[in-house]
Amino acid sequence: MLVDEAVHDPSSAAPRDAPGPTWLPGDAAPAFAPADLADLLAEPRVPLSVVVDPETGARGAGIRGELSLDAGGWPVLASLPPSFPEWLGDRTFGEVHGTRFPYVVGAMANGIATVQMVEAAAEAGFLAFFGAAGLSLERVEAALNQLAALDAKGRNWGSNLIHSPNEPALEAAVVDLYLRRGVRRVSASAFMGLTAPLVRYAASGLRATPDGRIERSHHVFAKISRPETAARFMAPPPAEILAALVGRGELTEDEARLAARLPLAEDITVESDSGGHTDNQALGALFPTIARLRDQLEREHGYASPIRVGAAGGLGTPSAVASAFALGAAYVLTGSVNQSCIESGLAEDGRRLLAAAELSDVTMAPAADMFEMGVDVQVLKRGTMFAPRGHHLRALYRTYPSLEAIPAADRARIEKTCFRKSLEEAWAETRSYWARRDPAEVERSEREPKHKMALTFRAYLGQASRWAIDGAADRLIDYQIWCGPAMGAFNAWVKGSFLEAPEARTVEQVGLNLLEGAAVVSRAHQLRAFGVPVPAEAYDYVPRSLAFEA
Repeated sequence: MLVDEAVHDPSSAAPRDAPGPTWLPGDAAPAFAPADLADLLAEPRVPLSVVVDPETGARGAGIRGELSLDAGGWPVLASLPPSFPEWLGDRTFGEVHGTRFPYVVGAMANGIATVQMVEAAAEAGFLAFFGAAGLSLERVEAALNQLAALDAKGRNWGSNLIHSPNEPALEAAVVDLYLRRGVRRVSASAFMGLTAPLVRYAASGLRATPDGRIERSHHVFAKISRPETAARFMAPPPAEILAALVGRGELTEDEARLAARLPLAEDITVESDSGGHTDNQALGALFPTIARLRDQLEREHGYASPIRVGAAGGLGTPSAVASAFALGAAYVLTGSVNQSCIESGLAEDGRRLLAAAELSDVTMAPAADMFEMGVDVQVLKRGTMFAPRGHHLRALYRTYPSLEAIPAADRARIEKTCFRKSLEEAWAETRSYWARRDPAEVERSEREPKHKMALTFRAYLGQASRWAIDGAADRLIDYQIWCGPAMGAFNAWVKGSFLEAPEARTVEQVGLNLLEGAAVVSRAHQLRAFGVPVPAEAYDYVPRSLAFEA
């Protein structure tokens, strides 16, 4: 058998005889027993020394002592600095976006990520995005009026910009609003390609500094789950889009010239198995693929500033957050777990459904905004019939050419369960809605019976999320609650702790405990890498009420 001489069993190495640093204990001896090591690892904010028992060769750790070159102490293999939650990600994230922690509260649509949630997150040192998707321009502008108070405090925040393939004029109007109101950060979600309004937002306000750097006025956080989509955001905007924007007077020639030297987005959020729109990807497979693509594109384009890659989806426990940072995430983004917090725009009965969810209590259902395209969203399964009813509507849409062609039995079923009125009445309400919002949709539906069916069915899918927000008790069985498996993992983790009760869940406490726990778990991984027999309980951080000092 061939043996590489550089490979050996470190556990068999005897303590060295050569003089070296030793560790002198303070008020506590070093820990070698599993229970003692677990207690020691619960304090990540103090330096830690990996020591060797000179008699047995066992490896342990000590804190609150001091290093010395004098004999008589415990031989030291390594000295680890304090581990702070603030240091878990890419330090440039906090420098660029003005946050204390590499932690983002995601933009849950229809205002579920409320103004109050954004404010609480900002005060805690996080970055949060208002859930503007699905709201009217008036509602979004009202929220921006409230969030302007954070600017006066020097707190940074952002708002959602969702791709609207069925309503391109709305997407353009939202960008107009954001540029007019000085919104500095957007979370770009559900984009499969780049659009002119998105490019306009990213490139507006670009300027060159005297030392040759390019400064951004607007930052795009791109949520992606496919390499081909990530590549579009990590490349400069297409020349034809820039030229068209210049031609319409929506960008200056200087802005377009500078935009051609930058990636459209410098913050790429790799979204794995999440609530809402998702490809159900595994973070461990997806993140390295996107990170490698980032490295390739940075080399090809010679960017002066790095592209930060963050992680989202499935992050409901400290170990999951720690694993995301171990993969190289510059920041983490949470969604489902915040939806169960008291600042959430979800109604109380919806939050209680989330707090009871287990790991498998999620499923896929048709998306209201991309119904005709066959796109799904991940939703809560437990306590609601939304998903099977949504699938039934999609099956009818795919099978029949019009509402009138639906067989009587199926028609009666959806009139009784989904609409609770006749299809004629359901269409009349839908038609009235679109006549106010976009009359072109009504005109199209009169020419295309299939489109009329799609609009009617989309009305149920869209209202189902509103019922969950408004707390429509008579529609509890129809609640559409976007949710990923992180919710079940979170509930299992906090069971028996103060965070088990829905009324105790705040965005601040959820975020601080996930980060603090991730720091503890990361320290445990470090210690194990030095051959210390770290016990399993060291990875089971128990939530506690936290308040970090400034």
